[in-house]
Amino acid sequence: MNRRKIFSSELLDITIQRMTQQLIENHGDFEDTVILALQPRGVFLAERLKTCLEDNIGKSVKLGYLDITFHRDDFRRREKPLQANTTHVPFLIEGKKVILVDDVLYTGRSVRAALDAMTTFGRPEAVELAVLVNRKYNRDLPIEPNVVGRHVNTVASQRVEVELKGENFSEDSIWLTEKEKNQD
Repeated sequence: MNRRKIFSSELLDITIQRMTQQLIENHGDFEDTVILALQPRGVFLAERLKTCLEDNIGKSVKLGYLDITFHRDDFRRREKPLQANTTHVPFLIEGKKVILVDDVLYTGRSVRAALDAMTTFGRPEAVELAVLVNRKYNRDLPIEPNVVGRHVNTVASQRVEVELKGENFSEDSIWLTEKEKNQD
């Protein structure tokens, strides 16, 4: 399998700072805005964004964790049962602006499931999507992010692997991997 690093730890820090500034421009002091991280991969990015936001605006930002397992359109099609993650949303989202956070946007199906799961906690005023990597040219649904760390042109045979320190990795790295072709 071929691997090419598309983000180093230093570039990731700069990217998170930039995404934070864009969120502050869009939401000001976050008085009426909350963050919902898609479990499991969006949690580590959302926690970093929350910390950076709080450092910049000087006040607490509400963060919840949203499990989308049973809202996915493919959860019954798998050979093994899916393991659900914890949903922790200690606030209502009724009338709030919600920022959904995930690490990689690929087909859009996870975001569609998140929109369904989110309505359990109320009807938001508006919803935005923030992703670290936007995989272009692979969307199944007409979903586009509002805040993007980086756009990456990919094909179906490629995969984006996000390795963040909080996920048992020694350093932050994001890789673009490609399956090796069988040579007969």
